[in-house]
Amino acid sequence: MLSRSIARTIAILGVTAATASSSNAQNTVKIGMVMPMTGTLASAGLQVIAGARLYIKQHGDTVAGKRIELIVKDGASSGETGKRLIQELVVNEKVDVIGGGLTADLLFSAPLLTEAQKPTVIMISSTTAVVEKSPFFVRTSGTLAQSSAIMADWAIQNSLGKAVTLVTEFAPGLEAEETFANNFKAGGGQIAETIRVPLRNPDFAPFLQRVRDAAPQAVFVFIPSVQAATFAKQFTERGLDKAGIKLIGPGDLTDDEALSNMGDAMLGAVTAHFYSAAHPSALNKAFAAEYQKDNHARANFMAASGYDGIHVIYEALKKTGGATDGKALVSAMKGSTWESPRGPMSIDRATGEVVHNIYIRKVEKVDGELRNVEFVTFSNVRDPRVAAK
Repeated sequence: MLSRSIARTIAILGVTAATASSSNAQNTVKIGMVMPMTGTLASAGLQVIAGARLYIKQHGDTVAGKRIELIVKDGASSGETGKRLIQELVVNEKVDVIGGGLTADLLFSAPLLTEAQKPTVIMISSTTAVVEKSPFFVRTSGTLAQSSAIMADWAIQNSLGKAVTLVTEFAPGLEAEETFANNFKAGGGQIAETIRVPLRNPDFAPFLQRVRDAAPQAVFVFIPSVQAATFAKQFTERGLDKAGIKLIGPGDLTDDEALSNMGDAMLGAVTAHFYSAAHPSALNKAFAAEYQKDNHARANFMAASGYDGIHVIYEALKKTGGATDGKALVSAMKGSTWESPRGPMSIDRATGEVVHNIYIRKVEKVDGELRNVEFVTFSNVRDPRVAAK
């Protein structure tokens, strides 16, 4: 049997340890990120994480007197896995902020994140409807509606009046297809054929043959950026690069990281997007150079989304003096404006949606390398679906 003095000592030590633990928790802000690190969309998640870590490296791991702890989980490109891991981060890890990844993860988790009042910064999902699912959601990626609407407008302005759409059959692809088609037809364009391809292990060849048979002036393509190199190879094999069909689409099609492996078939491809590694600002040149040095890969739009996602969290913590109350923190995020490697951007105060420039870019060779060279800027673009409400 323990003596009273020993029992008293153990009790004191227990209280001291608990107090220290509580103190440490109060001085730490936990950011939980669930990103696809394996599976179909793995490279997208890894790029976001690399961008987030670069921001922390450049700006330190302390903000407003609080130490930043980044907790990263692999959602394995699965909505069910992502939902489970987000729940674990909220319930078990007691995170203060979530870095959101895929559309499916966020749709499944929105009720939990709303109930727990956890500010969630969307860094991958490009589906418009997602940000509407919780008042605690804000976005630093982009929406396919933003880039697809601009792409349609540019095509009409440049006398590309007959097009085929070819998109991956999941929520972002269907949004890209619908937005492009609506704007294109409203401008007097004709959609010759609508083609959808499976998300998993697609063989683009038979679908590209259908594009060629339809003989459009342009083919509007949305596929996940991780599949762009495969698409480019099959585009060339089917001879579409020599058939006089203009290749256009959102920027995922000519993803900066993969572009160097796509070959000259991509030369002349025109895309609409919010980021290019070739964006000529001093801030972007520094960002792209350090990202390349750290990761031995070219910075892309996913990396920029992760970088800006952490920026939003840091700046919100400065506004709240380090307080992590969910309502106060998300309120501090909304309405924020800043200069990003992508250019000027902001978070809409009413909706939490991202507002940024959309650039029309053409693939050109610069110093012997394929680059997305910006040549037209559409400023302060809002998601057209949100703006129409």
